[in-house]
Amino acid sequence: MVSWIAWLVLIGPGMLAVAAAVALTTPGMRPARAVRTGMMATWLGVAVAVVAGAATASQGLIESPTLGSTTLGLSVRLDGLSTVIFAMVALLGVVIYRYSCTYLDGDPRQGSFLAGLALTIAAVEVLVLAGSLTVLVAAWIGTSLALHRLLLFYPERRGAVIAARKKFIAARAGDVLLIAGAVLLTTHFDSGNLEIIFNGAIAEAAAGATSSATIIAAVCMALAAILKSAQFPTHGWLVEVMETPTPVSALLHAGILNAGPFLAIRMAFVMDQAGAANTLLIIVGGATAVIASVVLLTQPSVKVALGYSSAAHMGFMLMICGTGVYAAALLHLVAHSFYKAHAFLSSGGAIDEARAAHVKLPARLGNPLRIAASAAIAAALYALVAVILQIDVTKEPMLLAIGAILVLGTTQIVAPTLDSQGTGAATIRTSLLAAGVTISFFTLETGAHHLLANATPAEIERTLWQYLPLVAVLVTFAAVVILQIAEPSRRPSARRRALAIHLRNGLYANAMFDRLVGSLRPMAPASEAGR
Repeated sequence: MVSWIAWLVLIGPGMLAVAAAVALTTPGMRPARAVRTGMMATWLGVAVAVVAGAATASQGLIESPTLGSTTLGLSVRLDGLSTVIFAMVALLGVVIYRYSCTYLDGDPRQGSFLAGLALTIAAVEVLVLAGSLTVLVAAWIGTSLALHRLLLFYPERRGAVIAARKKFIAARAGDVLLIAGAVLLTTHFDSGNLEIIFNGAIAEAAAGATSSATIIAAVCMALAAILKSAQFPTHGWLVEVMETPTPVSALLHAGILNAGPFLAIRMAFVMDQAGAANTLLIIVGGATAVIASVVLLTQPSVKVALGYSSAAHMGFMLMICGTGVYAAALLHLVAHSFYKAHAFLSSGGAIDEARAAHVKLPARLGNPLRIAASAAIAAALYALVAVILQIDVTKEPMLLAIGAILVLGTTQIVAPTLDSQGTGAATIRTSLLAAGVTISFFTLETGAHHLLANATPAEIERTLWQYLPLVAVLVTFAAVVILQIAEPSRRPSARRRALAIHLRNGLYANAMFDRLVGSLRPMAPASEAGR
């Protein structure tokens, strides 16, 4: 449906741009006018998101008329995906902006920071509302450049400069790949409108003649998503941006990193026609998820651990996108965003919270039969809930694979009590908790599936070359989970201590990036770096 109403949603990012301009007029300490304008703009964004969601729920897909030519025109797209992510970004914008007003109170450049923050949030909102490749690419680059300004808010900090330099290199490489993919699609389908491109990709698939231009464009966009989401081995900058103010970390990890999975979901109709693109997402995303999740367990710094956690989550989301289970990816994206925003904004009290919540667990036994029984209970709960909800997961192999990962996760809930000297009552309670997690997954995944009914393609038949890397990732996940469950019962050894040191250093992958950007060489004085 084409409607001029779609343009009205740009009121949200438009007012944030106005708030940024107001903040620039008062760049100093305690800019009262900038604070008021910014809070009004963020709350207006939430109101606009609610209206957009209601309109989409009642009318389905809503597109604005294209301004300009068919190839380089500007348009806005409202569907289940854009309205959900827009609402999420708008709500996070309110929280992070309000937090920033207090967090930087007394900073001599508080107004300048609020301007950059408002501009970055506005760019993210435009990105998710894009209805044409022109708007998508422009907002994608604009988001990165606005974030770069925030990363260098304290240019005298060497760590911040190095992290921003790495981020800039990875981002520009991603920009080039996205532009290449956009040019290929626009030229091939003779339009930059997303709906026309999606319909063209569907028609090619129905005719069994997917063009090489579509395949290459899909691979380029998959690589752009990988670089945007700090996947291994270019993840180093993500764990080094802790020199920036905490609100920047919250916005980065809860919002901007999600641009990678968002791109994969948004371009799903194109991605699904290129087995190479999906396989790439499964391999790189799965490898990053495994490596980063293991490395984070060895980190003594709360914020660095959160950085590795974000890289792992992004990898997991991209892997899910590669399987084509886009509803699960969207569910994970939204849940991770709110969790990570809370984690960063409350990171200052993380140690106190950990001490207050400390529970002494019973000694672990490391009994293989008990561990196997824990996995059997988790699998039985998954199967039982699927039967009760009348969901036949065997008809969707990729959803079944995601379910296997869920079973591995719920096994870790049951095992600490079953494989220990704990009581039977404790095992029952953890089993009920695992059942609650399983029910929540199926319920929320079904809801997300309905939201994305017209925004993503239906499940398609995968090739053997797409199943093989996924099986390899699942086997690796299973091995890591088993080792993690059995670890508390194993005795320390010199070999394990040495491995812990290597893991704490991220397997030294970041050292290669350091050499590439010259961060191992002495830097210019702080005043020069600031200029």
